[in-house]
Amino acid sequence: MQLLREYQEMNPEDHETVQGPPTPLEFMRMLHISRPVLFEKCPLPLQATWTDDYLSTNVGDIRVAVTRDGRADALVDDENGKTYFVEPLEERMPMKELLDRLHKDARTENATDEVVYLQSQNDNLDFATHITDGEFKNIRSDIPPDITWATEALGRDPDAVNIWVGNHRSATSVHCDPYENIYAVVRGTKIFTLFPPTEGWCLQEREYPHARWSRSQEGTLILTPTSQGPVRWSSIRDPTQDLPPTRPIKVVVREGQMLYLPVGWWHYVQQIPGQTGVVIAVNYWYDQEMTGHNWVFRNFLRSLPSVV
Repeated sequence: MQLLREYQEMNPEDHETVQGPPTPLEFMRMLHISRPVLFEKCPLPLQATWTDDYLSTNVGDIRVAVTRDGRADALVDDENGKTYFVEPLEERMPMKELLDRLHKDARTENATDEVVYLQSQNDNLDFATHITDGEFKNIRSDIPPDITWATEALGRDPDAVNIWVGNHRSATSVHCDPYENIYAVVRGTKIFTLFPPTEGWCLQEREYPHARWSRSQEGTLILTPTSQGPVRWSSIRDPTQDLPPTRPIKVVVREGQMLYLPVGWWHYVQQIPGQTGVVIAVNYWYDQEMTGHNWVFRNFLRSLPSVV
């Protein structure tokens, strides 16, 4: 019974919800507990309203992920049934074209065979790299370079600040990140399906050969294997349908809210557009502490599948 109680303590059934941003001391306590927290009435303090017209005027060509099914960095079966870990095709297009395609796809009768999603995840807002002439140079001043209460609590600046722009056709496959994550929704709604580190062994990480989406001579998307080494990835493609023997936590993050997603927590992310048909978010990745018992424990939990 004691072991069961301890397991349940590490594997909570729900997340905490608080009003407004925490103080640095309050957030430091949350970091120590390492459980998801939803901050209501906590909008990202933008200096301008990110309407379609504003973004189209102030953002030029950007790198966009293109896939067949809206799942970038995900498992895909080829025509022979072999499973690959597939990265998206990256293409450049004006921000206006991206927004127009997202709106068009929001009307299902006009949906195309391809899904576009701005999700480059490489500090695309250039705060950590200190690049001043990047793709989003004209809107960087709209965005705070960090979340002050998180920066003060952690004692470091974020390693990356990313902007995400998509619609309901895009989903992020289940995975975990080596970062403390502060995720702010600017437009629309995000749905996070979460699993604590203790449940990682249930998500069936396996090694899969690597591939990318590319274009054929006719211009259609084709799956192209690469010479890159295998990628370790969860075999659960949709944990909302193909549920492993776990107790997932569902967190709905709406416009004007922020989510603290602790390092090592597994997550699957879906999107619900608002009236505009587009979902926009900005997230801040803070590097994890790679020493101490928490780091050792997380690594042990990820090694359990091979032990089992």
